[in-house]
Amino acid sequence: MEKSQDEKLKAGQKIKKIRELRNYTQDYMAKKLNLSLNGYGKIEREETEISLNRLQEIADVLQVKIFDLLGFDENKLFFNQNSHDNSTGANIVLQQPQAITDGERKQYESRITDLQKEIDYLRGMLEKTLPK
Repeated sequence: MEKSQDEKLKAGQKIKKIRELRNYTQDYMAKKLNLSLNGYGKIEREETEISLNRLQEIADVLQVKIFDLLGFDENKLFFNQNSHDNSTGANIVLQQPQAITDGERKQYESRITDLQKEIDYLRGMLEKTLPK
């Protein structure tokens, strides 16, 4: 099934957004893909068709699955800060939003309230012990 013009237009924007989230430059991407900077820029500006093979190469450089690249939605992601990887790129994890029950929401709100009280208490203790 052929993609609509809208889907083709969105691919370059998705690639650009994920590249920026990874803190990769266009120059870095161009070098990894053996492209000129201008050639890579055309991909992000959607001025050229992207073959499936090239799309897979881009996904590999961005360290995402091709499905996640094409289905990228910045409203459905979070960052994994506990990565043991020393790479400079952020560890991007796509997550589908899940509804929580009222009971779960109340538990979260209660825990947040408890933590805020603990923070306030600890701040008060620090203020008493630290010189002014």
